[in-house]
Amino acid sequence: MDFKDTIIALATPLGVGAIGVIRLSGDQSIAWVNEVFPNKDLSKQAPHTLHYGRIESNGRVFDEVVISLYKGPKSYTKEDVIEISCHGSPYIQESIIQLFVEKGARLARAGEFTQRAFLNGAFDLAQAEAVADVIAADSAAATSAALHQLRGGFSQELAALREELIHFASLIELELDFGEEDVEFADRQDLEDLVNKLLDKVRPLVASFKAGNAIKNGVATVIVGKPNAGKSTLLNALLKEERAIVSDIAGTTRDSLEDEWVLGGIRFRLVDTAGLRDTTDVIEAQGVQRTQAWVKKAQVILYVVDVSEDNPMDIQATLSEMAELDIPLILVLNKVDENQPAIQDWEGLGFPTVAISAKFGQGLADFEQLLLEVVGLNQVSNSGTMVTNLRHYEKLKQTQETLEEVLNALKINLTGDLIAQDLRYALHHLGEITGAISNDDLLKNIFGKFCIGK
Repeated sequence: MDFKDTIIALATPLGVGAIGVIRLSGDQSIAWVNEVFPNKDLSKQAPHTLHYGRIESNGRVFDEVVISLYKGPKSYTKEDVIEISCHGSPYIQESIIQLFVEKGARLARAGEFTQRAFLNGAFDLAQAEAVADVIAADSAAATSAALHQLRGGFSQELAALREELIHFASLIELELDFGEEDVEFADRQDLEDLVNKLLDKVRPLVASFKAGNAIKNGVATVIVGKPNAGKSTLLNALLKEERAIVSDIAGTTRDSLEDEWVLGGIRFRLVDTAGLRDTTDVIEAQGVQRTQAWVKKAQVILYVVDVSEDNPMDIQATLSEMAELDIPLILVLNKVDENQPAIQDWEGLGFPTVAISAKFGQGLADFEQLLLEVVGLNQVSNSGTMVTNLRHYEKLKQTQETLEEVLNALKINLTGDLIAQDLRYALHHLGEITGAISNDDLLKNIFGKFCIGK
């Protein structure tokens, strides 16, 4: 892949809009734009400035535009960068891009601007991946987590861990060079203390992925229960709109109904399902089968009970089956406006329990607090480091396992060469997260998921 040529792409979404932004990066950016921007000599202008004028060539005026001028290394890619803000006509945008392609610019690949920024040292790989997360963020918590990573908070923690590990790894490697003289440069107790210290930092990062992944991708929340328990009424109450049809007739909901709901800055993907019961109705039976399939994919289950009709013994067997899935489950006691349940009897089933009236909104605040607690999102910090990226999680998990192997090696007094090997693996896994260690296939996989123009 050639990173010396000048690239171009539309940085705003395709389609008609008020404006579009065309981005160029590379050595020829300023010179080529200068050739078709007669209003000013951009090469003589101060960086980080805006310039109004026309794009024209061979007597043809393409558009009136605003030029944003950035001179390397003080730009996003650390190269010379020009951003052309033109009118949002797709025809105008395509014409301007084609003009520069004819001058020699190459159409940028997906994520190539950010990839150049990484390769030119603007930020590390973890921060580069955070750029895509910021763009895709669709809730306050997801945005906060992505921005924290983009600012380098996650990378700083990993760099500190890796630096401490490098010191001891180098001492172990030094011992290997003097193997015949039976010397010990790395104090084994100090190394054990360091590894324990590192594990105290790595383990919480690994554990944070469950919540981090939920923040990034949303929490799949499946509403289940018997027919007419009030599942659709609960969905409507949470969404504050009549999203699902509500009827006194049991079995009204025969298929799954999905919608999104934001609570505490967290996006929940709500799924209202068909009521669980034995039925001879072919269509309703298919709905029940789909409910069972959704339950297996859920990250949290809301089991809604009609306390005016049911008692704990009625659903004990069903809940026992669901418990085997090892998915967090909340027992939602609905219709307390019709009958006040004995909460302690329901809590005896062993699940977090809350009493509500979905119809009148009673107890919903308690329900929302319990939901955040059960999925582990009630203490999400805007400033704390949280792992949201699956690749990072896998590398941190490998780091944790390797460090635990180092501890075991120290306890049974294994030789320095075996300890050194485990330390190399740990350093390698940490380095792959930030890009201190990378390869073309890894970079292609990461940046290939970006949008064109970023």
